[in-house]
Amino acid sequence: MSKIGTRFAGGAAIVLALLASGCGEKSAERTAAKSGDEAKPTLQVGLVFDVGGKGDKSFNDSAFEGATRAVNELGVRLTDFEPGQDADRETGLRKLAGRGYDMVIGVGFLFTDAIRVVAAEYPDVKFVLVDGRIDDLDNVVSLVFREQEGSYLVGALAGLTSETGVIGFVGGMDVPLIHRFEAGYRAGATHVRPDIRVLVGYAGVRPEAFADPVRGKEITLSQIARDADVIYHAAGVTGLGVIEAAREQGKYSIGVDANQNGVAPGSVLTSMVKRVDVAIFTTIQEVAAGTFRGGLREFGLAENGVGWALDENNEALVPRERREYLAALADSIVAGEIDVPADAGRR
Repeated sequence: MSKIGTRFAGGAAIVLALLASGCGEKSAERTAAKSGDEAKPTLQVGLVFDVGGKGDKSFNDSAFEGATRAVNELGVRLTDFEPGQDADRETGLRKLAGRGYDMVIGVGFLFTDAIRVVAAEYPDVKFVLVDGRIDDLDNVVSLVFREQEGSYLVGALAGLTSETGVIGFVGGMDVPLIHRFEAGYRAGATHVRPDIRVLVGYAGVRPEAFADPVRGKEITLSQIARDADVIYHAAGVTGLGVIEAAREQGKYSIGVDANQNGVAPGSVLTSMVKRVDVAIFTTIQEVAAGTFRGGLREFGLAENGVGWALDENNEALVPRERREYLAALADSIVAGEIDVPADAGRR
């Protein structure tokens, strides 16, 4: 674990217009190309995206990367679906399961209720729930993460980097999952700087809070006006507005889920990387090998499931001594010497 920071190495300024395409109901099928081989793939996988959809440069794209890796390395056939409304989540899952897919993935905790219903109807189909918890159906595996552990490390880096003694956090939907990011970030920052101020803002209480970059930018500009000079987001597409505002104002942002360092090189201090891609690829691999088992699977620092990103876009921003310090913190968390809170303690 001593090199945890370097395990997550991978832009231009953000173009928010990329998000204007919306969700809508779309699907695409991908199969690994094998020259001279017309054999059918051994596994058919369906993936239904979360709010924000493909192209969010964060949570959804990380999930898609893991599934695409399975296409390229395992020869599976992949169909992806972007729900347009809340009801479309269950529709998308049922459509894929009804077509005889071997495995169907719901990307995000918002799929919890829909997967519980559809998985019971299709007991022969394997279902994957990312960030939600279903542990009583044999054909469902829930992939959850200790986001607070990775957030602790980037919070410590924010505390060490801040010149004003004020940092910010921007969450998407105000729910317990995102509170874990906030809690870890605050704990890491106060560990290295007990008197630091942490400004907190959430984009809303509905799923759309993950898909509102304008709101993300507004919250960030408000925090910068109150002296915040490092702002961490856990907000999906909304976070692209956070990164844009920080870049424009000459401040630092911290990305989330995928490595977002390249979105605004020199302005993104680091990214808290959540290896949804690895978790999904590994699960597809288990289904292909016949070793799938339902239940709860948890990923933290010890499992290499979270961490922070260091690459050519930000290596000049993180001096060697800080890298070594973060590595030591990571070791202490894994050893149980640091207990990272999972609750923000504000409610």
